[in-house]
Amino acid sequence: MTLADYMAECLLHPRHGYYATRDPFGRAGDFITAPEISQMFGELLGLWLAQVWLDQGSRSRIVLAEIGPGRGTLMADVLRVIRKVPGMADAAEVHLVEASAALRARQRETLKSVEVHWHDNLSDLPEGPLYLLANEFFDALPIHQFERAASGWSERQVGLREGRLAPGLSAPAPLAALEHRLPDTQPGQIVELCPALPQIAGEIGARLAQYGGAALIIDYGDWRSLGDTFQALTDHRPVSPFAEPGEADLTAHVDFEALSDALSGAGARVSPMVPQGVFLERLGIAQRAGALARNLSGAALDNHIAAHRRLTHPEEMGQLFKVIAATAADAPPLPALDPA
Repeated sequence: MTLADYMAECLLHPRHGYYATRDPFGRAGDFITAPEISQMFGELLGLWLAQVWLDQGSRSRIVLAEIGPGRGTLMADVLRVIRKVPGMADAAEVHLVEASAALRARQRETLKSVEVHWHDNLSDLPEGPLYLLANEFFDALPIHQFERAASGWSERQVGLREGRLAPGLSAPAPLAALEHRLPDTQPGQIVELCPALPQIAGEIGARLAQYGGAALIIDYGDWRSLGDTFQALTDHRPVSPFAEPGEADLTAHVDFEALSDALSGAGARVSPMVPQGVFLERLGIAQRAGALARNLSGAALDNHIAAHRRLTHPEEMGQLFKVIAATAADAPPLPALDPA
């Protein structure tokens, strides 16, 4: 089977899939995301959304949505901030796009004081101005991998070798979807394609073009796919993606060029891509960290300092994770992202 089919089965199978059988987030899970590292992350994203809402005229009804909302921690932190912005909480209808029953249960617990609408798919969101967050969502979408050959591209596939799952390659052949990558690749190099990304990003872009609002997307990756980024994590450590299907988190780096092209191709205006650390610093994370630190001491202060570093330092999440946003073509500039 293709690598994309393998990823989909491992992650999304209704009985044995990784996301269908567990809560993988946090220190007790297999990986930890930025909202679980520090409240500062969600607070600053909430401030960003609030500024965009104000800049766009403080509309009286908005669809406040998150795709891939994890435990609901990010949305809880965002809501805590926007409640302090006159009128915004009353305007916001909260919508979460989440297919996992196990994660929906955890989100209900986190957001028990909030009226939340859950959806299986992005297309189920109601019409209206869309203010959308996607943090570490696109990295979990299944990918195809293609290795450059002298006479075309060989697709990486998954099969059995001596009774165990192992990767292999198809026979090389021309591939129209990667014709444009021939000038910037060499034989033996790998390019990854995510078939679901253009459709999902295109739908987001079309909604923004029609109704307005903004989408903020944060994930690890870079501007253009090159190299093998397929990985598996169990208990916060890398493992073989083929060892125990359904028991590890499988991800790949996001191609932000493809993301930008899909959003703009649907009519949205897309910001430049910036590293997460730069984005958070522009939003004032240093000042917020200092304010919180004044009330901390001992181990709590040490953990707080470590969390700030992890979110922003170039050797941690600050450079690996990238940020991009989109809005309607005629919307005001997006704070901390659009050129002044």
